Amino acid sequence: MYMRRVVRQSKFRHVFGQAVKNDQCYDDIRVSRVTWDSAFCAVNPKFVAIIIEASGGGAFLVLPLHKTGRIDKSYPTVCGHTGPVLDIEWCPHNDQVIASGSEDCTVMVWQIPENGLVTAMSEPVVVLEGHSKRVGIITWHPTARNVLLSAGCDNQIIIWNVGTGEAMINLEDMHPDVIYNVCWNRNGSLICTSCKDKGIRVIDPRKETIIAEKEKAHEGARPMRAIFLSDGNVLTTGFSRMSERQLALWNTSNMDEPMTVNEMDTSNGVLLPFYDPDTNVVYLCGKGDSSIRYFEITDEAPYVHFLSTFATKEPQRGMGYMPKRGLDVNKCEIARFYKLHERKCEPIVMTVPRKSDLFQDDLYPDTAGPDPALEAEDWFDGKNGDPISISLKNGYVPGKNREFKVVKKNILDSKVTKNSENSSPANKSASPTPSIKSEAKLEEILKEIKSLKDLVSSQEKRIIKLEEQMSKIAI
Repeated sequence: MYMRRVVRQSKFRHVFGQAVKNDQCYDDIRVSRVTWDSAFCAVNPKFVAIIIEASGGGAFLVLPLHKTGRIDKSYPTVCGHTGPVLDIEWCPHNDQVIASGSEDCTVMVWQIPENGLVTAMSEPVVVLEGHSKRVGIITWHPTARNVLLSAGCDNQIIIWNVGTGEAMINLEDMHPDVIYNVCWNRNGSLICTSCKDKGIRVIDPRKETIIAEKEKAHEGARPMRAIFLSDGNVLTTGFSRMSERQLALWNTSNMDEPMTVNEMDTSNGVLLPFYDPDTNVVYLCGKGDSSIRYFEITDEAPYVHFLSTFATKEPQRGMGYMPKRGLDVNKCEIARFYKLHERKCEPIVMTVPRKSDLFQDDLYPDTAGPDPALEAEDWFDGKNGDPISISLKNGYVPGKNREFKVVKKNILDSKVTKNSENSSPANKSASPTPSIKSEAKLEEILKEIKSLKDLVSSQEKRIIKLEEQMSKIAI
């Protein structure tokens, strides 16, 4: 009985991580070397996007999940920015729309073709201009369609209606120094921020007021991170005065003292937190670390419980985190990370070992689906909406995304059509929809063949031209 009380019961105590085999990695990618503490990678159930080194501007790769192996140097990129790209994020309500923030002071929103890029993309759907210094943070609203937040080194936060291309809210005088990160709460009614002045702020963006504030959340000078948990508490990572890395939990109604503080180790890598609101597990990935630590957050003291560490030999340059609807529920996968090395991207799968082959409903409560709860105008008018949940019991099948358009008057109509088919996940689909998948694959191959033919013919013309020039010189 005594032993039973000592060991805390948790279904996540035995979560274990495993890197995939080499042939399932994305190889020969020149990951960006820009000095900025963002994840450099964004993932959804269709694509993985990675910020890469680019001469004369900024670029990022967008690869369909199945395009593993060596990535050719000539593979097309998204390359419209004139300065390095600092942050990218997929739209939660349309798996083909991605936003990017850059050193060129702009935010751009891109519509990726359904089967990925065939030629380089330099024309965004919309350019959002309003920051006077580089834009290092972008994050989509969790429940309202086409609402995007950006934060720049001009210490201001702008919230955009992407459907009209307008800046709707500008939070200017709240941060005296560089903003380290911004996070929405579960229904997108509040944001929390961490700042170089060591302060954590909880802000109501529509009322443009600070609701709660903690001046020195962590004593150390290195960058902090702050994220909302599903119960409204705030989790922060930072450094102590002795440069020890810390994890702290705060109740927003009383931020005088933290609910708990965990001291971890002495290292100078910024801890990037990735949070799963369904299981209340938070994963900490340190930039430059070679491990992922994970903790479970509960209602009873000490609130934050260490679960385990997934350790590798290679340090991580960045990290992508797959949304719940992109996981393989048949393998009891509860998280999947996309770890960036210097020259490759390596998926890491976190699973809970189970003997049964049945759907494990305790691991997969209903999760936030791709349908928005509100239109942008409704949210700016003061309405709130909780995420619209979907069940993962039969695997998530993405609906067809309509084209994303920017209009100058009313909101765009790019609703994701609701797909009620019961099939297994899109990225690991078994037999239910082979024809659709093979058609898409065939279309992609044909497009690739066409682009190769065009390349060959253009090279032929060039060779003929050069031969003519050579013959003239010889004469």
